[in-house]
Amino acid sequence: MREQLKYQGPAIIWALFILVICCAPLGKAGHSHLFFQGFDKLTHTGLFFVLSVLTLHGLIRKQAHYQLAAKSFLLVLVLLFVFGAAIELLQLQFFTYRSAEWADLFCDLLGSLMGIFSVLVTTYAIQTQHQ
Repeated sequence: MREQLKYQGPAIIWALFILVICCAPLGKAGHSHLFFQGFDKLTHTGLFFVLSVLTLHGLIRKQAHYQLAAKSFLLVLVLLFVFGAAIELLQLQFFTYRSAEWADLFCDLLGSLMGIFSVLVTTYAIQTQHQ
């Protein structure tokens, strides 16, 4: 198990950060004039974008070359979708001071897809540069 998670330290720390920030009570901060409508959705998208990039970076470092199988990308997408759904279920059942929304889960998925796409483009550029 330790060998499987060897390079996933940053992704695990970031996932814990997401869990804490998505389940913490905002109090009056959530109604601040500094936050525009849709700020929450932008935050979900950005958090999951970073999480997908960190997760894929760990997978790339583990195998020591830049080419990942499509199965790896799909696995990361499913894993992050389940993580996002778990956060929304926690907000619905336990952290009732936070609202569980389908739009949040959609933005989690969107951020994950954006991260996967950026890693695909970057690894493709690196591979073609070395040819």
